[in-house]
Amino acid sequence: MNFQTPIAQFQQDTQDRIAAQGTSESLQKATAHFLEESILSGYSYNFTCMDRPIIQYPQDMVAMQELIWAIKPDLIIETGIAHGGSLILSASALALLDYVEAAQNNVAFNPLQTQRKVLGIDIDIRPHNKAAIEQHPMAHKIDMIQGSSIDAAIVAQVHEYAKNFKKILICLDSNHTHDHVLAELQAYASLTSVGSYCVVFDTVVEDLPDYCIKDRPWKAGNNPKSAVWAFLKENDNFEIDKSIDHKVLISVAPDGYLKRVK
Repeated sequence: MNFQTPIAQFQQDTQDRIAAQGTSESLQKATAHFLEESILSGYSYNFTCMDRPIIQYPQDMVAMQELIWAIKPDLIIETGIAHGGSLILSASALALLDYVEAAQNNVAFNPLQTQRKVLGIDIDIRPHNKAAIEQHPMAHKIDMIQGSSIDAAIVAQVHEYAKNFKKILICLDSNHTHDHVLAELQAYASLTSVGSYCVVFDTVVEDLPDYCIKDRPWKAGNNPKSAVWAFLKENDNFEIDKSIDHKVLISVAPDGYLKRVK
């Protein structure tokens, strides 16, 4: 006899469905075909978050907000800023956490007095993008550092900034070469809180035919996924969360959702 509540039953059905998706050859083939065609069409450039271009797939945007809600970080560190959409997505999710906690504790909510922050690092923050981010309603939750994310001085600055926070989530989405991403993992993964994630984007490059990657130095064997594999060989504090890949199916970060387990 099944004694599960309707909510628990729905959750179990969801987990079973996700597991089944992960073993479906037809879904995997359909996903691979869609990724190739959509990357060639520039699909990821079509979306915004609160009016800022995000250059992400909607499925990864949903996965990130689910992680933020589950982890409830007080700091999200992101390498790669571009137009700022990802910073805005993270900031808005943190603002929602602030609001919910204030409501649960029955205290007045002042968005300008909350501690949660997003820190973005980019080697070249274009002036028009910087201005747009600074003028955005979520700007009070965002700090930015300009410089190479693997420069020793920048790494030290980020580590110093992170000392003020207890629960940290990391997103790596800047230069996508193997050496650069591996250096980022070595520099920042240790800041990830146990139970939180270090998310490495554009691992999908490893799985794409060469004609999908134009005018870029990264390719099969030289990309974020190859960096993830190299990092994990030397670090057992993280595991690939395959359940996220199986859930969203269409993602630019397959094998890139790294959960810190110890």
